[in-house]
Amino acid sequence: MRVRTFQLGDASRVTELMQISLSEDCYKETIEAFARQLSWDSDLILVAEEDGELVGTLIGTIDQNHGCYYRIAIHPDHRRQGVGKALIELMEQRFHQRKVSRIWVAGDEHNKAAMPLYEAMGYGASQILQAFQKLSILAPN
Repeated sequence: MRVRTFQLGDASRVTELMQISLSEDCYKETIEAFARQLSWDSDLILVAEEDGELVGTLIGTIDQNHGCYYRIAIHPDHRRQGVGKALIELMEQRFHQRKVSRIWVAGDEHNKAAMPLYEAMGYGASQILQAFQKLSILAPN
């Protein structure tokens, strides 16, 4: 498996992956945030590939010197195979390189299924950001 920074040529594959992996409501919310983050800082959008197939993506953002794991999407056929862990580890490195003061996990209803993954990676209740509506990634243009 290879984890790397999103490239413009990945756009349609990431969109397709999110449609497959996320609920309809979550997809609608996430696609808007994805577009905003892409225009601001595409280095905080990661993809995971296996045998040329896109199997996961993670959208991160930095707001007021805080890093935030906004949304992770793993293809259903590739869950529980280390894809999410690899994406989170690389994003964590990116956050540390940028010297963020704290890392949060967006704690909305759409991320409930991913919470065990974040918890297994050491992100506890004190790092779950419930009031993340203030994040600029979610602010209307």
